[in-house]
Amino acid sequence: MTADNTTAFDQSPSAWFSRRRRLKRNSLTSQILVRIGSAIAVLWAAVTLSFISIHLAPGDIVSLLIGEQLRTPEVEAAIRLEWGLDKPLLTQYLTYLQRILHGDFGRSYILQTDVSGLVLSQMLPTLKLTAAALVVAIVFAVASALLTAGRRLPRSIAGSLELILISTPSFWLGIVLLFIFSFTLKIFPVAGDRTFSALVLPALSLGLSLGAVIGQVLRQGLERALEEPFMLTVKSWGANDFVLRLRHGLRHAALPAVTLAGWLVGNLLSGAVITEAVFGRPGLGRITVDAVLAHDLPVVLAVAILSAFIYVILSTLVDVLYLLLDPRLRNQNAEAGH
Repeated sequence: MTADNTTAFDQSPSAWFSRRRRLKRNSLTSQILVRIGSAIAVLWAAVTLSFISIHLAPGDIVSLLIGEQLRTPEVEAAIRLEWGLDKPLLTQYLTYLQRILHGDFGRSYILQTDVSGLVLSQMLPTLKLTAAALVVAIVFAVASALLTAGRRLPRSIAGSLELILISTPSFWLGIVLLFIFSFTLKIFPVAGDRTFSALVLPALSLGLSLGAVIGQVLRQGLERALEEPFMLTVKSWGANDFVLRLRHGLRHAALPAVTLAGWLVGNLLSGAVITEAVFGRPGLGRITVDAVLAHDLPVVLAVAILSAFIYVILSTLVDVLYLLLDPRLRNQNAEAGH
């Protein structure tokens, strides 16, 4: 008998269970810290790649940063001072990292404004649209899975609808929704962001295709969960079919869907660029399109880094949620660590 086993038997049951809970708690904390460390590494890589892309791009760096702005000695001197182009490359890189850490993305010489203030002023509408689209996707996926899992005809109808939504680009779905609900029925406004009703159609056009993908995965997981032996036990307790699906089946079926949703969040951010243009909404999409057309590199870099930051944060939150939902994963990682 090993020393560990002897110690375990010598302890009282309450002390042993307390020790086990403490170890699990410490294991969960360490796993969350690992996820956070990975997120920081990914963000550092994104910032580093943006710096490398500037220096590897063909042409003069000053010309790239000026864009279509009239090139004058004063503007050139300001850019060289701001980016430290007269200093060694390593010093430029460290200065660039320091500026990004302080939220300083430079200056747009085309718009004659601070990039950080410009991006932050347009971030809220984009985040609001992305959050609303995510809510639409989750509600659609959960409702579709709960109502159709294990039911042949409803499952076929839902599968056909989901296939259509997945195959339809978000901007084309947005145009169809505009034609029906704005131009024909006149229920929702055509453009703008002043009222909640102006958010409905953009959120639907952006979130339905994502909800269709998640719904397919969630339905398959729910059908597998309904066939598990513990479901028969719960059903024998007198639980009705809806409670069986919602309270017991959905939790076991949600793990793959949660992971998939985290991977697809980036599609919402990229799709928001086109969706905002279709519906005439303010946000990062509009300033990104304008910056690309005007060759406003500081704005493009700021939007790219900010998008990477949002995507990494959401992905990390999904990873942590996965650990909280699935105790088996925590135990496996803990055993692997020991």
